[in-house]
Amino acid sequence: MNDSLVIMGVSGCGKSSLAAAVAEAEGLPLVEGDAHHSEASREKMRAGVALTDADRAGWLERLAAELCAHPQGCVLACSALRRSYRDVLRSASPGLRFAFLDIAPEEAQARVAARSAHFFSPRLVDNQFATLESPLGEPRVRRLDATAPLSRLQTEVSTWLHTEEPA
Repeated sequence: MNDSLVIMGVSGCGKSSLAAAVAEAEGLPLVEGDAHHSEASREKMRAGVALTDADRAGWLERLAAELCAHPQGCVLACSALRRSYRDVLRSASPGLRFAFLDIAPEEAQARVAARSAHFFSPRLVDNQFATLESPLGEPRVRRLDATAPLSRLQTEVSTWLHTEEPA
């Protein structure tokens, strides 16, 4: 079984919180995708400028390298908004699972606006939804309600990780 997992979704859905909780519960390393953005990309996002596929290419390569560096498994917090982005990650880690934190645009906007110490501008939330290609129907993907309590989400993901056939 491949123990690597991506916690994915738009900004404000709770990726970092859930990834940290799952990593701790499963004893797996945590890879925070935001930490691997280039400084130029962070500056663009601070300024409210959406990233392009070209901006994300190097970031995705760095995240794929992180997956390869953890053959025993890891938990990656990463938006993975487009299928092509998810496919880059899958190519680095066959059997990779994706937990999709599904959230309404209004809720994501409110959560991002409430954050004080993050480089992501609330002006970019709409762009995240415009970019999102739902992963539902792809292999090894589980949809989660991003508004559920963190403890319940962590338990659901941990249970899923220990099933032979992903839902």
